[in-house]
Amino acid sequence: MLVIDSQVHAYERDRPGRPWAGVLAGPPEVTGDDMVAAMDAAGVDGALLVSPYAMYRFDASYALEVHAAHPGRFGLVKPVDPTDPAVAESIADWAARDGTVAIRIMMAHGASIDPDHPGIGRVLEAAARHSLPVNLLCWGLLGEAGRLARAHPDTVLVIDHLGLRQPFEPPAPPAPFADLPQLLSLAPHENVRVKISGACTLSHEPFPYPDIWDPLRRIFDGFGIGRCLWGTDWTRAVNLLTYEEGVAPFVRTEHLTDGERAELMGGALQRVYGWAPSGR
Repeated sequence: MLVIDSQVHAYERDRPGRPWAGVLAGPPEVTGDDMVAAMDAAGVDGALLVSPYAMYRFDASYALEVHAAHPGRFGLVKPVDPTDPAVAESIADWAARDGTVAIRIMMAHGASIDPDHPGIGRVLEAAARHSLPVNLLCWGLLGEAGRLARAHPDTVLVIDHLGLRQPFEPPAPPAPFADLPQLLSLAPHENVRVKISGACTLSHEPFPYPDIWDPLRRIFDGFGIGRCLWGTDWTRAVNLLTYEEGVAPFVRTEHLTDGERAELMGGALQRVYGWAPSGR
């Protein structure tokens, strides 16, 4: 069974040559070497390296450097700017680069974009032309995600982090799964997938977080396990748990059959993104 994390971040220290635009929860730096060491220690074969918007906005140059330094370990995901008139050309350029597997739209963020902005349609149409899934950060906007799924049935949409607002530090929200019915309403859209990323940060109980399994089972049953992709959202989760603690509950749990575990931990991701790690 290949174990593939659907979302990790790597970044270097803030410096004049590649300055940060903002701050992401985590240590002063998590280099590509650091991320690979954490993955190796936890038995993770590969990961999708999402260029961190909080720090680098739409510049994915560091992610490209990490990919080159660690062949076969990372697929690459880049946030794109729907307000850029040349966004379609930017997506075409990204699609042509080695190792790239998807793009991302930050619909819910400090600099969020109106889901009705015409640039969103341009992004989704360009992604479909280049067979790139679109990762959507869309907590609080799941209804809008449904409208996009209906309007662009040829574009694969991957809902980041269960579509739920997740904490950057303890404690978990009082009702972390309150919006679960809105997520489940997306299940009839065959072009929608769900990242089961950061789920452990929503627990009110200590490791191995037993209270997450009832709501997760509702997601697995609603979408089908083959449309669900496990992930840690490392380093955003660093103030709540270790990397190993984000991996082990899913690898060891009795709440999944062996077949479900293989799908969730990497099988579904390979089909969605057309990528698998190599070279470990």
